[in-house]
Amino acid sequence: MERRKFGRTDMELSVLGFGGAEIGYENASQGDVDKLLNDALELGLNVIDTAECYNDSEEIIGNAVSHRRNDFYLFTKCGHSSGFDMPDWDPRMLEQTIDRSLQRLKTDYVDLVQLHSCSEDLLRKGDVVDVLIRAREAGKTRYIGYSGDRNNARFAIELGVFDSLQTSINIADQEPITLTLPYALESGIGVIAKRPVANAAWKTGLEEPSNGYVKPYWERLLKLQYEFLSTQSLDEAVGAALRFTLGLPAVSVAIVGTKNPSRWPVNAAFAKLGPLSVSELATIQSRWQEVSTPDWVGQT
Repeated sequence: MERRKFGRTDMELSVLGFGGAEIGYENASQGDVDKLLNDALELGLNVIDTAECYNDSEEIIGNAVSHRRNDFYLFTKCGHSSGFDMPDWDPRMLEQTIDRSLQRLKTDYVDLVQLHSCSEDLLRKGDVVDVLIRAREAGKTRYIGYSGDRNNARFAIELGVFDSLQTSINIADQEPITLTLPYALESGIGVIAKRPVANAAWKTGLEEPSNGYVKPYWERLLKLQYEFLSTQSLDEAVGAALRFTLGLPAVSVAIVGTKNPSRWPVNAAFAKLGPLSVSELATIQSRWQEVSTPDWVGQT
């Protein structure tokens, strides 16, 4: 699998990474995750991204692949109390959740700790950023990053302290193409694309999805009416959506989540095809520019 330099870090990441939200929120079995991640590592995966608030995702990942810690880069996020009797973003709580993440993941360090979608106001105060800097100094993480969207993400880049940005970017969420990606590229920080296939929101057709997390993309895609979504099979359309995201400048890795062990090889095969052509990328971006409205903002 193709690997890309991750900003100014010393990491070269597989273009397709694994996102750990789904296995935590959808009660994936340990056996399925064991097979999924170990098979994916054999196919070239070297990025696993999770968060302390994704239910038991960290523990499942730790159980599945901690014995192969040198085979992949491990990313997590912090910011939500998730079991601690303290408010979100309390600096003392952040320190404790980072320690708990290491325990759950069965490792002495992670390669990246990210602030999980905190506001510009919190970033300006500096306390939460200082927690990550201290964690890096203590050897608990090699690099620090910000995960979020919109003007919060733009400000995080401007701070000049983070090594990475994780943000929502896909065929139905293109605000970052002008708002953040050029500045990330200029500043030399690595970019992780979350929701890179727009949650495959079109798969319900004209039936409105019950999942509120998916609905905004479904509503946008009904208006965008990309031709490839109606002419290609679901798998092929997912592949095209993934390849669109991977073709955007600054994007180093696209994080895709699944709890289905058989899904990973399919996604890996599409990633292996490389980005869409210049004309295909331009067509999708042009359609967005024609149809999108000011309220089609980045989805956290």
